[in-house]
Amino acid sequence: MAQKVQVLLLDDIDGGDASETVSFAIDGKSYEIDLNEANAKKLREALEPYTAAGRRGAGRAARGSRGTRASSGSQDTAKIRAWAKENGYDVNDRGRVPANIREAYEKASA
Repeated sequence: MAQKVQVLLLDDIDGGDASETVSFAIDGKSYEIDLNEANAKKLREALEPYTAAGRRGAGRAARGSRGTRASSGSQDTAKIRAWAKENGYDVNDRGRVPANIREAYEKASA
């Protein structure tokens, strides 16, 4: 028997559809929150004065390189998967996005 499991992200603030999971830490505790683009932008804008004035801690290194942000989060992965499917690439709904697809996405987005 085959099963297909679909994970839907819901915005933890307003309950609507979420487009990414945002990770952040404060006071030694790490958090993740699922947000839509607008709420993620609000969070980043609210934290920007503090992240701009602060320094990076010695904690866990960010995974990957997103180019404009510190880590490769599910926001980019979701956007890359959607772009890849729209542009004829065969990409799985889960797991790591292949490097060639990431590179093609970055090239097309530049």
